[in-house]
Amino acid sequence: MYKSFTMDLAGRKLTVDVGRVAAQANGAAFMHYGDTVVLSTATASAKPREGIDFFPLSVEYEEKMYAVGKIPGGFNKREGKASENAILTSRVIDRPMRPLFPKDYRNDVTLDNVVMSVDPDCSPELTAMLGSAIATCISDIPFDGPCAMTQIGLIDGAFIVNPTSAQKQVSDMALTVASTREKVIMIEAGANEVPEAKMIEAIFKAHEVNQEIIRFIDTIVAECGKEKHTYESCAVPEELFAAIRELVPPQEMEEAVFTDEKQQREANIAAITERLEEAFAENEEWLGLLGDAIYQYEKKTVRKMILKDHKRPDGRQITEIRPLAAEIDILPRVHGSGMFTRGQTQILNACTLAPLSEAQKLDGLDENETCKRYMHHYNFPSFSVGETKPSRGPGRREIGHGALAERALVPVLPSTEEFPYAIRTVSETMESNGSTSQASICASTLSLMAAGVPIKEMVAGISCGLVTGETDDDYIVLTDIQGLEDFFGDMDFKVGGTKNGITAIQMDIKIHGLTRPIIEEAIARTREARMYILDNVMKPVISEPRKHLSPYAPKIRQIMIDPQKIGDVVGKQGKVINKIIEETGVKIDITDDGAVSVCGTDEAMMEKAISIIHSIVTDIEPGMVFTGKVVRLMNFGAFVELAPNKDGMIHISKLADRRVAKVEDVVNIGDEVTVKVIEVDKMGRINLSMRPSDLADQK
Repeated sequence: MYKSFTMDLAGRKLTVDVGRVAAQANGAAFMHYGDTVVLSTATASAKPREGIDFFPLSVEYEEKMYAVGKIPGGFNKREGKASENAILTSRVIDRPMRPLFPKDYRNDVTLDNVVMSVDPDCSPELTAMLGSAIATCISDIPFDGPCAMTQIGLIDGAFIVNPTSAQKQVSDMALTVASTREKVIMIEAGANEVPEAKMIEAIFKAHEVNQEIIRFIDTIVAECGKEKHTYESCAVPEELFAAIRELVPPQEMEEAVFTDEKQQREANIAAITERLEEAFAENEEWLGLLGDAIYQYEKKTVRKMILKDHKRPDGRQITEIRPLAAEIDILPRVHGSGMFTRGQTQILNACTLAPLSEAQKLDGLDENETCKRYMHHYNFPSFSVGETKPSRGPGRREIGHGALAERALVPVLPSTEEFPYAIRTVSETMESNGSTSQASICASTLSLMAAGVPIKEMVAGISCGLVTGETDDDYIVLTDIQGLEDFFGDMDFKVGGTKNGITAIQMDIKIHGLTRPIIEEAIARTREARMYILDNVMKPVISEPRKHLSPYAPKIRQIMIDPQKIGDVVGKQGKVINKIIEETGVKIDITDDGAVSVCGTDEAMMEKAISIIHSIVTDIEPGMVFTGKVVRLMNFGAFVELAPNKDGMIHISKLADRRVAKVEDVVNIGDEVTVKVIEVDKMGRINLSMRPSDLADQK
């Protein structure tokens, strides 16, 4: 039966239709927010997937180009692979919802969101987030919801709930917060150096709005919700745990896990696993569950030692950061390079500068953002964790980590007027043991400064973890978590920022939410660690951006011309501009407002190109002196090219102070001569003189 539900959300109407479409899905919500329309569905397999020890959840966000009245570009006129924005949106939906499914659930679940119409003032990403939560809540899939999400902007110090397209352009914050009834379960933010106190205030403003949405979802579930289906639990039997503990006492597991060398720890666990496989060789059922059981045993051991004894696997104090190191100029021929090491996590970053024409063009649903001039790419090769597998390009994790570091650095980049370059930084993971995304922020800052990019402030990143007990006030916040503490802990709270404030946040959790005291402590800890990294590790290596670019980086000179004369510089079918490029070897970009960028490595050739452009756009007046080539000879005189498509004529009587019988006696085609403009007649014809007496009184 078709039912429709409506609420007012930030001054715009949110409507949820249930039963109108996609009736065969386990749950479906046909979402309307303003004129934005998203179909969100939740489906689950009838049986668990065999042979896995994780919950197989897939989240999809499909951008249909018809939603904004476009036909996809390229040869194949249909939507192709997911855009970067679609991947990031899928991750933002996945992160808060995954912990709310049962931990022992192994049925395949897919949350699919199809964007069918876009109102720029009503975020399709937010609509899909809410749609996924509603579709799952009303389905028969086990889910400990509801949950809700809200976006917050910051304009002139005031919070804006679910900002419009125009408001986003001027906002100092782009914050997304997901909540359950009691707690915050996900935070994603980009910010313009927003102070920590203001960020905390914004997070809980969003949490308040989420409670209104959750009450709205409750009314939908009350009328349309299906009874949750039973499922085959894949939890490890307690008898297996007991048998493992008998063969491997807790003290032995503690000794195996608690070492500061990741490789040694893995070797210890591998030895224990081999011993247990031999012990249970006759029990096929237990052998199939052994990997998950050892993981759970290792996890319980680490959590107990941290929470009860405040002992970390590598012996650090709760607030202690791993050993740090920073370097620059590792790669001699790149435009800038920096390397940042934190314990067994190491990132080498390379910076490349290019003309603005090489900025990345975006073909998506956001009409305001058609290109971006700063690109941060993150790579995670298998050797960085001691594994072997072929590289198949970036996955969702790599794209997400790259976008987080990019978001952290955008607020400190110079404007295109100050620094007319497209900028690409690439983070290569040399070694990984947790928080590579935050090391990427530090390494990128180093390489940008080494490249001479005049960033406004240095940016550093750090991550905090969490281990919780049975009650809300029984917890430990860990500064600078390594991989093991991330895997076995409850939170990965990543914060990037400057000395002035926060530029990016990404929070992942594995539990049902965080209280305000935990969030406040995590943000305070990350600030303290960030200040230490900036002052004691990064600044001693490079304290400010270099004043000069690398000799291998392209130089860019900008001039402004009358927009009406752009056509003169370009010429018919680009002949004029292509000739300048061919002569000088530079690259020339011209914008519609008349900004001309000349890019090259040879400054003399750049100056020549600029001089030619100036000669093209400058109106020729009597008294001006030019140096040009003779391009044509007539009986009565010679024609000289003063600028592309601008020729002047030297009458035979003006070739010399003496009488000239033949033009060829003085000049020939190809000669370079200096001439003075004598007259520009009513027809626009330019008369020149080469006579020394005329040139002698030049201005």
